[in-house]
Amino acid sequence: MTIFETYYPLIITGGILGVFSIIFIVAYALIKDKKESMGFDRHISDKEIVKRLLIYAKPYVAQFAFVLALMLFSISYDIIGPYLIGNIQGYIKQPNFALPPLFLRIALYASILVVTMVCSYLQSITLQKIGQKIISNIRLDLFEHIETLSHEQLNHIPVGKLVTRVTNDTNGVSMMFTNIIVNLIKNVFVILGVLVAMLCLNYMLTLMVLCFVPFIVLFTVIFRKFSRRAYRRVKDSTTDINTFLSESLSGIKITQFFNREGKKLEEFRQKNATLGRAKYKQIFVFGIFRPMVFILYQSSVLALFFLGAKGVIDNTEILGQIVTSEVIVSFYMYISKFFNPIQNLAEQFNWLQSAFASAEKIFTIMDMEPIVVDSEDAIDLPEVEGKIEFKNVWFAYNEGEWVLKDVSFTIEPKQTVAFVGSTGSGKTTILSLICRNYDIQKGQILIDGIDIKKIKIASLRRHFGQMLQDVFLFSGTIRENILLRQEGISDEEVWDACKYVNADSFISKLEEGLDYQILERGNNFSAGQRQLLSFARTIVHKPEVMILDEATANIDTETEQLIQNSLEKMMNIGTMLIVAHRLSTVQHADNIIVLSHGEIVEQGNHFDLLKKKGSYYNLYTLQNKKTSLLKTQQAL
Repeated sequence: MTIFETYYPLIITGGILGVFSIIFIVAYALIKDKKESMGFDRHISDKEIVKRLLIYAKPYVAQFAFVLALMLFSISYDIIGPYLIGNIQGYIKQPNFALPPLFLRIALYASILVVTMVCSYLQSITLQKIGQKIISNIRLDLFEHIETLSHEQLNHIPVGKLVTRVTNDTNGVSMMFTNIIVNLIKNVFVILGVLVAMLCLNYMLTLMVLCFVPFIVLFTVIFRKFSRRAYRRVKDSTTDINTFLSESLSGIKITQFFNREGKKLEEFRQKNATLGRAKYKQIFVFGIFRPMVFILYQSSVLALFFLGAKGVIDNTEILGQIVTSEVIVSFYMYISKFFNPIQNLAEQFNWLQSAFASAEKIFTIMDMEPIVVDSEDAIDLPEVEGKIEFKNVWFAYNEGEWVLKDVSFTIEPKQTVAFVGSTGSGKTTILSLICRNYDIQKGQILIDGIDIKKIKIASLRRHFGQMLQDVFLFSGTIRENILLRQEGISDEEVWDACKYVNADSFISKLEEGLDYQILERGNNFSAGQRQLLSFARTIVHKPEVMILDEATANIDTETEQLIQNSLEKMMNIGTMLIVAHRLSTVQHADNIIVLSHGEIVEQGNHFDLLKKKGSYYNLYTLQNKKTSLLKTQQAL
């Protein structure tokens, strides 16, 4: 009988595995040069990601060492268990078989199993505690970093994307600390321990098992590329759908007003389908790899039975070693212990790719350097008189598209100054620059004679109180929204602020008073009520400079009277800067600066500007005509 006839089952098995290998190599070669277009190129290397994540793990080295010790105890079952089962099977066949020694062997096996279960439990509990602490620290650092980004940077990042980074992506990284890393190490130790045990038991059969290892390495390398691509697609699609949801749910009232529910639903359906396809591809990739590892496992078992049975039946030595039935039983279990960790490694590698993809996205945000930062010699500003100077200021949101052109003016302490002009003339931009929401390209802005770039941003903004047209109220009580959780301010001071700006007129009618719960974005209050709350929020923090940007726009007549009364009181507190389209709001200002296309065309008080009959006069006359026409229409 020829060698082929003797070992043809093994040769056929090798041929089948070879065919699968060729197919996977060809598939890998076809996509190898298309990494960037296929979406799994990486901007941060795995080594760099691991290095940065280990910084967060460093404080918990002792706990990780404890987990590692528990892990070494828990793998004893995988290494010793198969040998004990084989030994029990061999002992049962002996002529002098007796129950007491058998019970002793079974008790030893059960003891190892119990120890393994206890160690696994303690390991899981410890890892979960460590993992949650690490992820909590990452979330805090990420959120803190997002808070440092400038308005310009935040304008270019969708809110849904930031939410995904802080929630979904940190959860993805959490799995790496609570599960993947330790289990990867555990599986490597199990594989090495089982390999040593098999070599000690029968090196010939061990060599047979090792013949399948090159196929495992090859399939794993190929799978790594496909899985990385699939996971990045899932992450990108998840970010896309979260961004869409954040925007659509925030603007759902507009969608309803314009009867566009069907259109938005169709858009969501498309994005949902894209995420679904990405998930299917991810499942498909894993659904190919794991069965291939299982095929390798079954092939090794068949090879074991073939060689083992041949040795037992023919009573022959194979490579100088005799194969007994107890050896076959132990090796059958060892092969399972050898391939199960490999299958688990594949699944954990899948999760690892997800964790790395999430970590990369997190670090991409954390690597964004804030554009507006404190200079090295920046100082704290304990007090502000309120003098503001613009000296030849040039500013552009986009390079070359100047919004302000050589703007210069001076605001004296306690003055009320208004900025008027057509939309896009640069009014709101001036207010943003004073607070250093953006940095100017040319010129200088001074507060009390000090360049604002020489003042710490937190210190600078602490002296400003901003009241905007679009008032943002947080979910919580009225008190919390007025205080913004700042301590040291009593309820009496809060009520005084509310009375000062006439907000008490509606708060006092609420049964809960200051403890009344505000819904998301203050949807259970009118625009005027929200504006009065923003006034109270500003007053209670006692700013030296107050900024009103279209604060009286879109307000009903009755509420406008309350706001006007509040404004007259607030003008006596400190320097006030006002941007308003309603010129009736700014008539009592000490100085009115008229802007056009980023340049100052006029300035003076209300009566002086009317006498000039220039741009301000034209705006005032046009608004009076509109007001008269509106009153006539209402009378009719």
